[in-house]
Amino acid sequence: MGLEDAKEQVDQAFTRDDLKGLSFENTFGGATSFLRRRYSKDLTGVDIAITGIPFDQAVTNRTGTRFGPRAVREASCLQAFDPPMYWDGFSPLEEMAIVDYGDLAFDYANIPAFPKALTDHIRTILEGGAASIAIGGDHYISFPILRAYAEKYGPLSLLQFDAHSDTWPDDDMDRVDHGTMFYKAVKEGLIDPARSVQVGIRTVNADNLGVPTITAREAHEMGPAKVAEKIKSVLKDNPTYVTFDIDGLDPAFAPGTGTPVWGGLSSWQAAAILRDLAGINMVGGDMVEVSPPFDTTGATAIAGAHVVTELLCLWGWTRWETGAS
Repeated sequence: MGLEDAKEQVDQAFTRDDLKGLSFENTFGGATSFLRRRYSKDLTGVDIAITGIPFDQAVTNRTGTRFGPRAVREASCLQAFDPPMYWDGFSPLEEMAIVDYGDLAFDYANIPAFPKALTDHIRTILEGGAASIAIGGDHYISFPILRAYAEKYGPLSLLQFDAHSDTWPDDDMDRVDHGTMFYKAVKEGLIDPARSVQVGIRTVNADNLGVPTITAREAHEMGPAKVAEKIKSVLKDNPTYVTFDIDGLDPAFAPGTGTPVWGGLSSWQAAAILRDLAGINMVGGDMVEVSPPFDTTGATAIAGAHVVTELLCLWGWTRWETGAS
């Protein structure tokens, strides 16, 4: 198989008959799914399900992340030809059975019902024997997702790439806010703060609930290899949920987001850190806050698509190395 197969391949989101394998469909044509994976609700034999959560009613500034899943899927079409770089021969599209599980269906006008709908959606994936990587949507989505994961794994380590801690106090568990959900996750016992890490933080919060933090400046001064080493020393082998807010990147690299803050990670730094985290016990994850209306170039969606691909690699690496299913 190779690029010459582009003349035969089209609409692989629906026509591909194998859950594994690279895709050579023309990037500019066909129905777009994440990395040209098959759209499917059938989780038989599936290792990991990509799912879109087009929700942005929890934002404190600019909206538009409801369009994030669609834009990230389109941007990912350029990555379906080759294994990702620097992963020492590991090719997740060839080694792992991956589907695009489509988007969460929910009533956009019934916000109070949204959290349960999302928890149920992810619980269905987990009960089907697969893991999930969600494409947001705003960052609030991590909270209902964590509820489903904590049901299966108990208190999790949270690895969070972000400009903001998202641990501002909020004891009303029914409020839907993308700046307080990790405060709630700690209070509900979904995550273990002492075994979690925040990376890229560059906004002030008086109390981050004891979560070890690597600020953006510290990350710049330490360098990616030492950042990854420090993260691993905290996470150890604990089941870990990885959440990547695209505003963890500097606005120069990801302008299409709702609450941009200068001084963030560059694309190469994020890529190097994620690669050097190979071996962590990642059980699921998400990439959030891509808002296409604020980026006419598509660079933010491209960055988001690369992040999701790296999360696939992180999830699959340890299982590939050990031969675990």
